[in-house]
Amino acid sequence: MRKYSVFAVVREAMRAHKGWEAQWVSPEPRQSYDVIIIGAGGHGLGAAYYLAKEHGITNVAVIEKGWLGGGNTGRNTTIIRSNYLYEESMDIYEHSLKLWEGLSQDLNYNVMYSPRGVMMLSHNVHDQQSFKRHVNANNLYGIDNEWLTPEQAKAFCPPLDISKNARYPINGAALQRRGGTARHDAVAWGYARAASDRGVHIIQNCEVTGIRRGPNGEVTGVDTTKGFIGAKKVGVSAAGHSSVVMGMAGVRLPVHSTPLQALVSEPLKPIFPCVVMSNTVHAYISQSDKGELVIGAGTDQYNSYSQTGGMQIITHTLDAICELFPMFRRVKMMRQWGGITDNTADRSPIQSVTPVPNLFVNAGWGTGGFKATPGSANLFAHLIAKGEPHRLAQGLTLDRFRTGRLIDEAAAAAVAH
Repeated sequence: MRKYSVFAVVREAMRAHKGWEAQWVSPEPRQSYDVIIIGAGGHGLGAAYYLAKEHGITNVAVIEKGWLGGGNTGRNTTIIRSNYLYEESMDIYEHSLKLWEGLSQDLNYNVMYSPRGVMMLSHNVHDQQSFKRHVNANNLYGIDNEWLTPEQAKAFCPPLDISKNARYPINGAALQRRGGTARHDAVAWGYARAASDRGVHIIQNCEVTGIRRGPNGEVTGVDTTKGFIGAKKVGVSAAGHSSVVMGMAGVRLPVHSTPLQALVSEPLKPIFPCVVMSNTVHAYISQSDKGELVIGAGTDQYNSYSQTGGMQIITHTLDAICELFPMFRRVKMMRQWGGITDNTADRSPIQSVTPVPNLFVNAGWGTGGFKATPGSANLFAHLIAKGEPHRLAQGLTLDRFRTGRLIDEAAAAAVAH
């Protein structure tokens, strides 16, 4: 596939942009593949790309019931960070952050990664103790994170209200300067283009209705709305529907699905320089390159596969934003949406072999799926290709729910669960 460059833009401008190729092909499915990945979000598309690039497995199909990137990949607040508490989490999120830093060059596609900094606000003694623990743990592990006084926090983010008479006074903040944002749909498109260029089939509007197993219990393929498609291996990366898909193979996942909502404002001139998160209040906010304020809420308090969510969650979130940033009280909101998060009991992901031979699962990312996209995809490809987890993902297997070796990242997830 022709590389994107400034020279390509100039060349196509000279001929009315009529020479651009399709970014990826959408073929009819073959009768069988070496690997089928269910779910064409960033994790699934990325895994297909790394299977082809790093493991030489190109006879791969990514199957999506809707359109490419139409699930959680296109329904998040695009925040990227690696300042988690436990080694298992720091390993995978830091691996992901390092891949983010060079992803545009790797894919030859601008994913608009912006390391503008992620600041997590402290409002009380508990917050301060918790965040300082995170800062120290990260620094000992070689990950950047620092503690700021209220004055330093305001210097880094001028719109912040640090007055003593605020309803939720700020007594400090933790800052990861390498954290930031990226363009969510560009990530899906970039991985799709790069994977397709290496021979991967991307099959959209093709819902999986069943997972077939052979006489010995091993996976033999999947039933879909386009017929049966055989496969030697199947990887499930279906976000909020992971438990539904795995149930087709008789595997019960320890996850539950809940809506997670977000919304954006009318476009404003550049005014907000970083990402700010508040666990206590609760809300998080950044400004997109188009000028919109991107605002995230906590998960709804009920299980659902809805992509809308409850109105009370949105109103609470906007109340929180107005408390933290009084200058935004007259800003109009343009649109709201929801994604379906799959949450584990310990708020840490699952990347594992399963009791079904040659069936692999990548699930349970909850509210942290986007930031983990390249790292998760890279390690999931290793799991599928080698049949065993990468050393950076050895603690994320299903076995931890049997042994009790849980990874409690509820605080580091930074949302109200």
